[in-house]
Amino acid sequence: MGELTIGAFARASRLSPKALRLYDELGLLTPARVDGTTGYRYYVEAQLPRARLVAWLRRVGMPLARIGEVCDLYETDPPAAGLVIGAYWARVETETAARRDLVTFLVDQLSGNPAGKGVEEMSEMSMSEMAMSEMRMRYAAGSDRGLVRPVNQDTAYAGARLLAVADGFGADGARASGAAVDALVALEESVRGADVLNGLADAVDRVNRGNREGSAGDSGTTLTAMLWTGSRLALVHVGDTRAYLLRGGEVSRITHDHTLVQSMIDAGSLTAEEATSHPQRALLLRALDGSADHARPDLRLHDVVPGDRYLLCSDGLFTVVGPDDIRRVLRTAAEPADAVSELIALALAGGGPDNVACAVADAVTG
Repeated sequence: MGELTIGAFARASRLSPKALRLYDELGLLTPARVDGTTGYRYYVEAQLPRARLVAWLRRVGMPLARIGEVCDLYETDPPAAGLVIGAYWARVETETAARRDLVTFLVDQLSGNPAGKGVEEMSEMSMSEMAMSEMRMRYAAGSDRGLVRPVNQDTAYAGARLLAVADGFGADGARASGAAVDALVALEESVRGADVLNGLADAVDRVNRGNREGSAGDSGTTLTAMLWTGSRLALVHVGDTRAYLLRGGEVSRITHDHTLVQSMIDAGSLTAEEATSHPQRALLLRALDGSADHARPDLRLHDVVPGDRYLLCSDGLFTVVGPDDIRRVLRTAAEPADAVSELIALALAGGGPDNVACAVADAVTG
């Protein structure tokens, strides 16, 4: 098998010589040989599949560091590499949808028409649309130490505009979860309209910096919260606390766990059933632990319709109480407070091995 000059290899791989030099410097695509005198790079045909994969992944926008991981996996297990690419693209589509919601929200706000309607349309609004503009939240929250843990490091909050659940960990976990929720409570009166997502992001950043500067050891917290804008709920999420939605009798999860096992599920290497007993099921990939790399939150806007019921909870609930029981309670409890009480009681009846926290809110009119 003969050697190819960098120009010939560039044509065959559809990568420019400049890109090939960059990928060599990054260790992503190393030449087969570099002439010691001239510095010329030479490649072999066996490197073409990796080079072409790099080119394809660059076209879909995958970061270079991630491309290197996928290419290394491709050389030993091509089907697994395919699953990783699929999981990456699913994540891109989710984030794109969230950005699309944000763009719609910003256009509505900046146009001076929060409902996104023209003046003539506004004058012809139906009674049901008028009711939507008068929608409010009916809410409740609760937390319990459980039957095993010596202290309660979970924090739950429900107010007219905010639902929040935080699950602290480490020696200073109770302080961390409480500080996270307190930072968001301060936004109920101070943040409105188009500033809501920026306000949530800034609050999370402050909480994370506080954990870096003031927490003991590896302490931190997860956080899931929803802030009511008057027409939508702004969601912020870091870690494995969760948010569920009951709409039209169907319950769905509207957050994505930032855990090792969830990433394995996304990649197709683990089933949801296997994840429940995986030895590393509690390993977090993102949390407010003082690390800038781990603290990036999911932020998006969620449309609300009258009759929606929302549940935010810590893993002390959903790892103990099965999905069928969660669905049943959300469907049948008359009031948010009833749902909170029954869900915590079910967690305790299941042994209460962890702290448990939950917040429930109903979107109502009138």
